[in-house]
Amino acid sequence: MTPTRAPPPIWQAPCCQLGWKVGNSMQRRILGGVAILAACANSVQAQEEPFELPPLVLGTALRDNRNILDTPVAATVIEGEELEERQADTYEELIGDVPGVLIGGGPRGVAQEPNIRGFQDEQVVLRLDGGRLNFNREHSGRFFFDPDIVQRVEVVRGGGSTLFGSGAIGGVIAVETKDPSDLLRPGQTTGARLRFGYTDNGEVYSPSTTLYGDYGAFDVLAFLGGREAGTDQDDGDGNNILRSEVDAFNGLLKFGFEPNEDQRFELNLSYFEDDGRIPPNANTIANLDPDSGNDSDRSSEIFTYRLSWDWNPDNSDLIDLSVLVYGNTLEIQDDRVRDGRADFTEYDTIGFEVVNRSRFDLGVPVSLVYGVEAFRDEQTGTRNGAARTQFPDAEATTIGAFAEATFGVTDRLDLIAGLRFDSYDRDVDDPALADVDDDFFSPRIGFSFRPNDNWQVFGNVARAFRAPTLTELYNDGVHFAFDEIPLGPPGTPLTEITNNFVPTPDLEPEESTQIEIGTRFEKANMFRPGDVLRFSANAYYADVENFIDTVVTGPDFSRLAPPNPTTALGDTFQRNVDAELYGFEAEVDYDAGNWFGGLALSLAEGKSKEPGDELGSIPQSRLIATLGYRPTADWTVGGRVTFAGDQNDVAAGGRAGDSYTVVDLFGSWAPSQGPFENAVFRAGIDNIFDEQYTIFPNELPQPGRSVKVSATFEF
Repeated sequence: MTPTRAPPPIWQAPCCQLGWKVGNSMQRRILGGVAILAACANSVQAQEEPFELPPLVLGTALRDNRNILDTPVAATVIEGEELEERQADTYEELIGDVPGVLIGGGPRGVAQEPNIRGFQDEQVVLRLDGGRLNFNREHSGRFFFDPDIVQRVEVVRGGGSTLFGSGAIGGVIAVETKDPSDLLRPGQTTGARLRFGYTDNGEVYSPSTTLYGDYGAFDVLAFLGGREAGTDQDDGDGNNILRSEVDAFNGLLKFGFEPNEDQRFELNLSYFEDDGRIPPNANTIANLDPDSGNDSDRSSEIFTYRLSWDWNPDNSDLIDLSVLVYGNTLEIQDDRVRDGRADFTEYDTIGFEVVNRSRFDLGVPVSLVYGVEAFRDEQTGTRNGAARTQFPDAEATTIGAFAEATFGVTDRLDLIAGLRFDSYDRDVDDPALADVDDDFFSPRIGFSFRPNDNWQVFGNVARAFRAPTLTELYNDGVHFAFDEIPLGPPGTPLTEITNNFVPTPDLEPEESTQIEIGTRFEKANMFRPGDVLRFSANAYYADVENFIDTVVTGPDFSRLAPPNPTTALGDTFQRNVDAELYGFEAEVDYDAGNWFGGLALSLAEGKSKEPGDELGSIPQSRLIATLGYRPTADWTVGGRVTFAGDQNDVAAGGRAGDSYTVVDLFGSWAPSQGPFENAVFRAGIDNIFDEQYTIFPNELPQPGRSVKVSATFEF
């Protein structure tokens, strides 16, 4: 990622991606990219005075604010202008280029879900302003908030169950929304932000309004924003991505109260809705005629609330307390177009957590983060008012306690040890299906060594787990229809042949042992006064027992034959397999004021340990590159290129991933004086050469050439 610096704030720009399998061509490109950055360093205009590089802090994703150079995990932080520059309409556009991260689901935002190193969907903990977003229904997405209100994203890659319990087997994505302090200029107590955005591919309008103020002990923020699509998007071949015309709206209210310097109370209320006609699997190509397929008119609503209390007395090293109560209520209505069949889905989460941070001396300095967490998920589903077996009534409860200590063995060496205990149960409202309960310990040991102020070497070994979700355990009934065929004499109605869910209540929880080692480097005034160089690299290996793998079979027409004929000619079920995932990630970013550039590499591999089986979730290899120029402090222009490699190691019957090359351009103008002072105008062209490409393991092509423009005004 482009380094976060002091002035000018417009320096940050989005990273680019490029990727493929390691080979001579990749080595040449990496060396060539480093040479380009070095050449830029020698040709830039230097700042007059050196400056001190502010620490890059990792916060909510580690439950404590720490300099990233003191953390023993692979992590990326993106915030502020770097997010704004992306002009993102979806979360794939917002964070899909982070090393090790893939946002799956294709171009329809309603289907997008996270993937970290091949761990996907519910194998990644997703947090919004501290509260968990646990919902997962296949093909329904998990990102229910507008990209424009996002201020900061923290991504921790690798097993994080020691701090976050079930679901953090792949990592944690923590999203934080804007606060008044992020928007108020020096000397301001109230302000307003207006944004107008437009993307020509899909005719997407994205206006938003944010009002905010700080009144001493009280502060408040109100946000209204949306995405209104006028038509379907086109792919690189100029074909419609059918049923990609989906509208969204988001509203957010935040109230803060600080009775004194030691305490803060905050209430966050958010409402999100989307609406559009989509196929039942939103990651697949839609039928040309919706009246002959299973397309549905989908509308979803999610209401989230967060009530937090932070207490950090100035005179105490033992108390730095955070208490959070949160909840999410999600409702999705799917009305099938051809026959009006109505499916209703509700998923509610309520959670509570208490976290404290203490610092003391036991002969060596010790930093301790510890706490308790409890949350409950409840789901219900109906079809035409009756119980729906595809989403049965069920609830899941999890209670956990954790502690992680950092021991300062020397001024340069920290040792980290942590442990979490979780107890969970899954209860289903069906006497034919078994309830599930279990518990799990998640330990971690690690180290962080600072040979000098600029370098870090880190490593850790962690155990992580994930309990099966309600849908993995209990889904039943029809998954999708293959076709309609005549099974009777001429004139009889056609019979639908289907693929059916098979409940698997005996699934074991996923358990993994993960090993990681890496290094980081940060330095200001590296080649010239005022420049910044950041570098990181890490290798990882995850040995996973009982990896939950989805199997889709059929159609098997022999099932139509006696003695027990059935029209369910295929099955969808979950199974436990042992697997291993491993890979390498690296980033380098250089910013010299007038010039900036970056490279980021993601190499991911994974396979089932059973002979002949592959995992279908391993992303394509990518190398990420950015190069930009600032002719003045007001202007930024740049380009990014994405090279992705072939992915031929796919599950049986799966579709291979083809390599692709995508070129993007971006630019911005932020006048420092005149009538447009405090305004920012941005423009970009994504996929400028209209590349036809698909991000593996998606099935749906990505959009073709897309021209994006936006204007932001602050008052």
